[in-house]
Amino acid sequence: MQYFSIKKLILPDGFFVSSSQVPSPKDLNKLLVSCGCEAFPLQKLSLAIQKSNFFFTIQKKFKSKLYGFVRVTSDKGLNANLWNLSADVGNNQNLFYSVLLQATLEKINREMPGCSISVQAPVSSFESLEKSGFIIDPNGIRVMGYKL
Repeated sequence: MQYFSIKKLILPDGFFVSSSQVPSPKDLNKLLVSCGCEAFPLQKLSLAIQKSNFFFTIQKKFKSKLYGFVRVTSDKGLNANLWNLSADVGNNQNLFYSVLLQATLEKINREMPGCSISVQAPVSSFESLEKSGFIIDPNGIRVMGYKL
Protein backbone atom coordinates (compact mmCIF):
# COMPACT_ATOMS: atom_id res chain seq x y z
CA MET A 1 0.00 0.00 0.00
CA GLN A 2 1.42 3.35 -0.97
CA TYR A 3 1.36 6.32 1.35
CA PHE A 4 0.09 9.68 0.15
CA SER A 5 0.15 12.51 2.67
CA ILE A 6 -2.96 14.64 2.89
CA LYS A 7 -1.14 17.86 3.65
CA LYS A 8 2.43 18.87 4.32
CA LEU A 9 3.08 19.28 8.03
CA ILE A 10 4.98 22.39 9.13
CA LEU A 11 7.44 22.49 12.02
CA PRO A 12 7.52 25.50 14.35
CA ASP A 13 9.91 28.32 13.39
CA GLY A 14 13.55 27.39 13.78
CA PHE A 15 13.07 23.61 13.62
CA PHE A 16 14.11 21.52 10.62
CA VAL A 17 14.24 17.91 9.43
CA SER A 18 17.66 16.57 8.50
CA SER A 19 18.94 13.34 7.04
CA SER A 20 22.56 14.32 6.77
CA GLN A 21 23.73 15.23 10.25
CA VAL A 22 24.25 11.98 12.18
CA PRO A 23 23.23 12.49 15.81
CA SER A 24 25.58 11.51 18.56
CA PRO A 25 24.61 8.22 20.22
CA LYS A 26 24.71 10.00 23.58
CA ASP A 27 22.14 12.61 22.44
CA LEU A 28 19.99 9.92 20.86
CA ASN A 29 20.02 7.83 24.05
CA LYS A 30 18.96 10.90 26.02
CA LEU A 31 16.02 11.42 23.64
CA LEU A 32 15.05 7.73 23.70
CA VAL A 33 15.03 7.61 27.50
CA SER A 34 12.94 10.80 27.72
CA CYS A 35 10.29 9.05 25.55
CA GLY A 36 10.21 5.97 27.77
CA CYS A 37 12.47 3.79 25.62
CA GLU A 38 15.55 1.98 26.81
CA ALA A 39 19.08 3.27 26.28
CA PHE A 40 21.56 1.32 24.19
CA PRO A 41 25.34 0.89 24.38
CA LEU A 42 26.82 3.88 22.52
CA GLN A 43 28.99 1.86 20.16
CA LYS A 44 26.13 -0.46 19.15
CA LEU A 45 23.77 2.48 18.65
CA SER A 46 26.33 4.22 16.45
CA LEU A 47 26.76 1.05 14.37
CA ALA A 48 22.98 0.65 14.05
CA ILE A 49 22.67 4.18 12.65
CA GLN A 50 25.52 3.57 10.20
CA LYS A 51 23.98 0.28 8.99
CA SER A 52 20.53 1.84 8.50
CA ASN A 53 19.27 2.66 5.01
CA PHE A 54 18.42 6.18 6.13
CA PHE A 55 17.38 8.26 9.13
CA PHE A 56 15.69 11.57 9.89
CA THR A 57 16.26 13.93 12.78
CA ILE A 58 14.45 17.01 13.99
CA GLN A 59 16.76 19.72 15.21
CA LYS A 60 16.58 23.40 15.97
CA LYS A 61 18.76 25.99 14.27
CA PHE A 62 21.59 27.26 16.46
CA LYS A 63 20.96 24.57 19.10
CA SER A 64 22.60 21.17 19.22
CA LYS A 65 19.70 19.42 21.00
CA LEU A 66 18.00 16.51 19.24
CA TYR A 67 14.18 16.87 19.14
CA GLY A 68 13.20 13.86 17.05
CA PHE A 69 14.65 10.77 15.43
CA VAL A 70 13.74 7.73 13.35
CA ARG A 71 15.89 5.31 11.38
CA VAL A 72 14.93 2.82 8.70
CA THR A 73 16.29 -0.56 7.69
CA SER A 74 15.03 -2.46 4.69
CA ASP A 75 15.71 -5.32 2.34
CA LYS A 76 14.38 -2.91 -0.36
CA GLY A 77 12.04 -5.61 -1.58
CA LEU A 78 9.48 -6.72 0.95
CA ASN A 79 10.12 -5.10 4.32
CA ALA A 80 10.94 -1.73 5.80
CA ASN A 81 11.43 -1.32 9.53
CA LEU A 82 11.24 1.94 11.47
CA TRP A 83 13.43 1.92 14.58
CA ASN A 84 14.00 4.26 17.50
CA LEU A 85 11.09 6.54 16.63
CA SER A 86 11.32 9.24 19.28
CA ALA A 87 10.28 12.84 19.84
CA ASP A 88 11.04 15.34 22.56
CA VAL A 89 8.45 15.41 25.33
CA GLY A 90 6.39 18.60 25.32
CA ASN A 91 3.74 20.53 23.41
CA ASN A 92 5.20 19.60 20.00
CA GLN A 93 5.75 15.88 20.61
CA ASN A 94 2.83 14.64 18.45
CA LEU A 95 3.76 17.09 15.70
CA PHE A 96 7.39 15.91 15.76
CA TYR A 97 6.26 12.26 15.52
CA SER A 98 3.91 13.10 12.66
CA VAL A 99 6.56 15.05 10.73
CA LEU A 100 9.07 12.21 11.11
CA LEU A 101 6.48 9.66 9.99
CA GLN A 102 5.42 11.77 7.00
CA ALA A 103 9.01 12.26 5.80
CA THR A 104 9.84 8.59 6.35
CA LEU A 105 6.74 7.20 4.65
CA GLU A 106 7.17 9.50 1.66
CA LYS A 107 10.77 8.34 1.22
CA ILE A 108 9.81 4.67 1.55
CA ASN A 109 7.01 5.23 -0.97
CA ARG A 110 9.49 6.74 -3.47
CA GLU A 111 12.46 4.44 -2.95
CA MET A 112 11.00 1.17 -1.66
CA PRO A 113 7.44 0.92 -3.01
CA GLY A 114 5.55 -2.19 -2.01
CA CYS A 115 7.43 -2.81 1.24
CA SER A 116 5.39 -3.70 4.30
CA ILE A 117 6.31 -1.45 7.17
CA SER A 118 6.79 -2.34 10.82
CA VAL A 119 7.59 0.09 13.61
CA GLN A 120 9.42 -0.09 16.91
CA ALA A 121 8.09 2.88 18.85
CA PRO A 122 7.07 4.08 22.32
CA VAL A 123 3.48 4.41 23.52
CA SER A 124 3.75 8.20 23.24
CA SER A 125 3.83 7.85 19.44
CA PHE A 126 0.66 5.75 19.08
CA GLU A 127 -1.67 8.68 18.30
CA SER A 128 0.60 9.91 15.51
CA LEU A 129 1.08 6.37 14.19
CA GLU A 130 -2.69 5.84 13.98
CA LYS A 131 -3.18 9.19 12.21
CA SER A 132 -0.52 8.07 9.70
CA GLY A 133 -2.47 4.90 8.94
CA PHE A 134 -0.74 2.34 11.13
CA ILE A 135 -2.81 -0.29 12.92
CA ILE A 136 -1.83 -0.49 16.56
CA ASP A 137 -1.74 -3.91 18.22
CA PRO A 138 -3.24 -6.07 15.46
CA ASN A 139 -4.61 -9.42 16.65
CA GLY A 140 -3.25 -8.94 20.14
CA ILE A 141 0.39 -8.75 19.07
CA ARG A 142 2.08 -6.65 21.70
CA VAL A 143 5.74 -6.28 20.86
CA MET A 144 8.41 -7.21 18.41
CA GLY A 145 11.87 -6.70 19.79
CA TYR A 146 15.39 -6.84 18.53
CA LYS A 147 18.32 -6.40 20.88
CA LEU A 148 21.18 -4.30 19.55
